[in-house]
Amino acid sequence: MTDMQTYPVFDGHNDILLRLLKAPERRAEIWLTGEGRGHLDLPRMRAGGFAGGMFAIYVPSPATGEVVDLAAMNAVMDNPPYDVPLPPLLPSMLAQPVALAMAGHFHWMIRASDGAFRGCTTVAEIEAARADGAIAGVLHMEGGEAIAADLDALPLFHAMGLRSLGPVWSRPTIFGHGVPFRFPSGPDTGPGLTEAGKDLIRECNALRLVVDLSHINEAGFNDVARISDAPLVATHSNAHAVTPSSRNLTDRQLAVIRDSSGMVGLNFATCFLRPDGRPGGDCGWDPVLRHLDHLIAHLGEDHVGFGSDFDGAAVPDVIRDAAGLPDMMAVLARHGFDKELLHKLAWRNWMDVLGRTWGA
Repeated sequence: MTDMQTYPVFDGHNDILLRLLKAPERRAEIWLTGEGRGHLDLPRMRAGGFAGGMFAIYVPSPATGEVVDLAAMNAVMDNPPYDVPLPPLLPSMLAQPVALAMAGHFHWMIRASDGAFRGCTTVAEIEAARADGAIAGVLHMEGGEAIAADLDALPLFHAMGLRSLGPVWSRPTIFGHGVPFRFPSGPDTGPGLTEAGKDLIRECNALRLVVDLSHINEAGFNDVARISDAPLVATHSNAHAVTPSSRNLTDRQLAVIRDSSGMVGLNFATCFLRPDGRPGGDCGWDPVLRHLDHLIAHLGEDHVGFGSDFDGAAVPDVIRDAAGLPDMMAVLARHGFDKELLHKLAWRNWMDVLGRTWGA
């Protein structure tokens, strides 16, 4: 544990806001003291060196319920090949109130933490939080359902602190199409961005928002790569060559991200880590190491980090939760990653790509 305290971790994606949305009457217990469930809470983040990350606004389908029956979904995914049906498009009039509630939970987390958690919109603020021993939170949006085609809501969310946006989760939006939960499958699963989606990317560039490519299909990825003037970022994605899920990135996509001076955050979700595409957590460290080795080989050491998907997916039993991050860093050190590379993966690479995108 003492060695790992030198590697504060910035995480590209988590879903604790969804947990708070589902149990708002218990949010103080969930966030401040920890209730022994899920992957994130303030005590475990501090114990594990979780020094900052992207906190996702994600609106379930329907807006007040679950995306799918998770037990049924896991049963399907435990018997590949599989192709899990996706929910239909969610209109902005239904999504926007829920997204606003989740932004409210994020700002409550800041107020309730007595300085231990800070909302940040610049790299300088993130670095200052780390220097002061506070956890840095960046507001992210996973799926643009809360934004209508006129894009009027985007600068409003930006004013609330939003600094990263994925145009789609897996279900379709008015902006484009996500990849399904399909294994084995490539990411070429449908058409590219709509005209509204192309306008959204241009507006994200104007506001200097990160455009997250983690859930978008290959045609949409190609459209973003053509339109965007910012580094290409996949906040929580893995290597298709290791695990042939539609959600993972092909070597060609990795090369496009690398050439844009972009970034990929390794997703801890077992179904995107395990070569067999199953969701079980009994996979050990091998899939984590295989994906990291592949990502580093194809992106270079300066363009890989972590994007845990904590509280949004099943993770390997050996990681457990945020308090398990020091164990992971120790395993990576034993795997042969030197201190400079470990610092890049845990922190520096994220700061560099956010600086290139935000301009600060």
